[in-house]
Amino acid sequence: MEERSLRIYADKTFFTKLTNTLTKMLIPTKIGINSVIISVKRNNVLKNYETYSKVSNQSDETKKETLEKKYEETYSLYLEAIDKHVMDSIYKKVKNGTASEFEKDALSKYYNIIKIKDTEYLEYKYRKQKYLLELDYELVQSLNKEKLLNKYKEFYISKIDSLYKGLLKHFSIKLADNLSSQNRNIVYEKIFNVLEEYITTILPIKLEISENNTYKEVIEEYDKFENYAVGKLDQNELIEKRMVLIALSRKLFTHSLPLIVAEQCYIKLLKDVRSLIVDTKIAKKREKAYTLLIKLIEEYNTKLLSTKVYWDKPEKKERYKVFWSKYTELVNQKENQEDYTRKKEILFIRSDLKELYCNENKYFKIIQFYKNKLVSLGAMKNIKDKCKSQGTYIGRKVLCRS
Repeated sequence: MEERSLRIYADKTFFTKLTNTLTKMLIPTKIGINSVIISVKRNNVLKNYETYSKVSNQSDETKKETLEKKYEETYSLYLEAIDKHVMDSIYKKVKNGTASEFEKDALSKYYNIIKIKDTEYLEYKYRKQKYLLELDYELVQSLNKEKLLNKYKEFYISKIDSLYKGLLKHFSIKLADNLSSQNRNIVYEKIFNVLEEYITTILPIKLEISENNTYKEVIEEYDKFENYAVGKLDQNELIEKRMVLIALSRKLFTHSLPLIVAEQCYIKLLKDVRSLIVDTKIAKKREKAYTLLIKLIEEYNTKLLSTKVYWDKPEKKERYKVFWSKYTELVNQKENQEDYTRKKEILFIRSDLKELYCNENKYFKIIQFYKNKLVSLGAMKNIKDKCKSQGTYIGRKVLCRS
């Protein structure tokens, strides 16, 4: 019995090794076949995209509809071919230990997308298409065929742009739901991550292939963003980077990320930087966070609220009109930089205090910080008011406007 068992084990081991060897030998052939199929499907979709693009501005709706349908059909077949390549080739290579680090990472990303299919189908749909397109874009780049790459970029940007917009629109709709604080923060994180991903990977391609001055208005903000693209960021720098991301989103995703959602993102950052101020024990870091807060309040008011047309509460609109009048008067009378900076800080702090007083118990720490700042800026005074308690005189600090 023991001898028979050993013989069966030996035979099984032999055939397992043989099967693994044959699989490794066949993988390159399978990759070759998949590459040819992807190439054919890619050429078909590029051809149909080019044809459809030429008639997209014409008035013949029937012709446009026919060509669009044909283009979408070839696009679906093209994505299916890439998807099959992931499962037939990359998966087998990872399983057999012959995959490169790039292929291992590609498969890991693939499964991270697949696992949200049942819970977040719309997000899954956009992310999977985006992933498959990005995977083939990497392949097209590696082929070193300039003519093909230039042709592919036009199609790639057209499709990938719509997928990013779809994702942002989906997240914007989710924010309108009655979410818990934790789930709402998860959605905010997704919005910021998608914006950063787009600006890091897609915007440079658009800047490269676009006509002169098409994206002139975003260049300045994009240059600011690049300052945060390298190295590990602290919490202060992360908030500042996200502030730049929202500013860019107002120019790149006006409809996909509506003003009301961009406003919620600004409010989220204001909460984050206020928390950073009251939680930071080191004075130098606290002042750095305070400087960022003043910058964020200014950007929120000048770049977003100044463009806001619909206000759900009329009293807020009237309050903002008063603020804007004081701000523009201050800017127009700007002479001495130091005096201008001081007056601007006072205006911003008092404006933010009005918002915070609606929930004084929750924000008492930052309210106290603001009051101390107003005292240091000469906008309020400390008045010692002595009173007697059980035979002992004690001092009480009272803040009043100067």
